[in-house]
Amino acid sequence: MFQVLSATWALMFGILLLIVGNGVQGTVLGIRGDIEGFSTFQMSIIMSAYFLGFLGGSRLAPELIRRVGHIRVFAALGSLISAILVLYPLLINPWAWAIGRVLIGFCLSGVYVTAESWLNNSVTNEQRGQALSLYGLVQMAGMVASQGIMLTPDPSGFVLFIIPSVLVSVSFAPILLAIQPTPAFATSKPMSLRQLWDSSPLGVVGILLLGGALSTLFGMSSVYGSQAGMTVPQISAFIAAIYLGGLILQYPIGWLSDRMDRRWLILVVSAIGGGASFLAMALGGQFAALLVAAVVIGGGSNPLYALLLAYVNDHLAPEDMAGASGGLMFLYGVGAVAGPLASGAIMGLAGPPGFFLFLGVLCCAMAGYAGWRMTRSDAVPVDETISYTHVSPTATPVAVEFVQEMFIEEAQEAEAEAEAEAEKYGTVQGSETGAPRQMP
Repeated sequence: MFQVLSATWALMFGILLLIVGNGVQGTVLGIRGDIEGFSTFQMSIIMSAYFLGFLGGSRLAPELIRRVGHIRVFAALGSLISAILVLYPLLINPWAWAIGRVLIGFCLSGVYVTAESWLNNSVTNEQRGQALSLYGLVQMAGMVASQGIMLTPDPSGFVLFIIPSVLVSVSFAPILLAIQPTPAFATSKPMSLRQLWDSSPLGVVGILLLGGALSTLFGMSSVYGSQAGMTVPQISAFIAAIYLGGLILQYPIGWLSDRMDRRWLILVVSAIGGGASFLAMALGGQFAALLVAAVVIGGGSNPLYALLLAYVNDHLAPEDMAGASGGLMFLYGVGAVAGPLASGAIMGLAGPPGFFLFLGVLCCAMAGYAGWRMTRSDAVPVDETISYTHVSPTATPVAVEFVQEMFIEEAQEAEAEAEAEAEKYGTVQGSETGAPRQMP
């Protein structure tokens, strides 16, 4: 881990500052929108716009980098992010904010694509897992730290918009001074949605539902807090608890994932998240209960992305794994765009409790579908599954394919070992590892 840190510290430090800045702007917009009298519907559009821009940026940024290079894309998009952040308090209009969120989502996606490609180029194959773990830790730590900044300035002023702008601007200095340009890269052609469905219906449904849940959790939490009458410190603590839960429970869930039927784990984690959501809806007036619910919901939701990715790969041949990442990210993006819009509509009808109602329904739907799929096919033997590897739900195609390369290597090694063992004992039995399995 220390070798990885020494090779990537400038990149990680820059990403940390960038994440802190992004975390502040996401929270302050929800609070400031309530101060300015924006409706729940308007705020849902504003929050959804970020994920629309991020989805577009994930697909277009690689082409931009191939045309003009990493450095130019990184600097240009970073400058635009910084400018938009200081324009928010000058343009107090929900549609202007929505356009700004689309642009920031697009630009941040491009910045992440560039940073993740640099990360991929900075470590050896043996260091990939450690680099991804460190990258995920930095992302979670940055989001938790960002909520501490919310505790001092007045959200009705300009300071909370200037601070993230400065952080974003400063974040580029260590990266641009320490990183060399990387070669142009090519992303894999995505599998069709039909192929993904044929390979893993639970993976398709799970990723789609998870996109809606996580975008609601991270996009609408400050809106919920403002409408529920929380103070700014309470809203900050509530959002920090969501990310803290993801940080704490990521590795226990990953450990369990490699030792049991992953469908059972998806079912249990989703059911617990649904139960915590409905409990929070019933005890919304008790702040301590909300904090506990936030830790549980955030802790279960964040690892589900990597868990579902590993689960889908359990049912793919190695040559199909890279292409599957593009389709899965598209499904996640569609769910993420729809999440704030749907939760905002429910909150408009049911009030603040609609936030947890929507989360609870999505979690229970995932648990129910996982349980139903368990009645349709047998489990993949644990010794034939792909190892769980942490990947953030905010990852771009570069990071996801980075993980997929690790999965492919692992599957190929398992195939080679199985073939060697078969030859050793003079058998003709083939290994199922890495080969398409029955529909999960």
